[in-house]
Amino acid sequence: MSLRQTISEDMKSFMRAKDTARLGAVRLLQAAIKQKEIDDQVELKDEDILSVIQKMLKQRKDSIEAYQKASRDDLIAQEELEVEVLNKYMPEQLSDDEVNEIVTTVIQEMNVSEMKDMGKVVGALKSKLSGKADMANVSKIVRSKLA
Repeated sequence: MSLRQTISEDMKSFMRAKDTARLGAVRLLQAAIKQKEIDDQVELKDEDILSVIQKMLKQRKDSIEAYQKASRDDLIAQEELEVEVLNKYMPEQLSDDEVNEIVTTVIQEMNVSEMKDMGKVVGALKSKLSGKADMANVSKIVRSKLA
């Protein structure tokens, strides 16, 4: 079953269960997917949908940080619920050790050792790790290895 079908089935089950909070999160996701399709004038594949979900997750995490600074527990709970629903559609995340191994392998394959090559390395890693690891964390690992 494709990711789009899974999201659609989940939306139906949340409707039947009258779970309005989760239903709202899935509707936001479907709206973001539809908006991306309209903007790019293409039908999104699973990888593209994953990038939309990653973007939404990043937005939610940034919002949670802002709400924590403002002591808005009511809004934090809603954002955390949305993060939980969105994480359901993401593939299994790699551990730090696995990411470290992959970064080391790519650096050796590309035969680079200077910070000026960081963009090339991160670009190569993005295709391998997209959706499987936090790219901000990957960038930190690459920076530490090239420094």
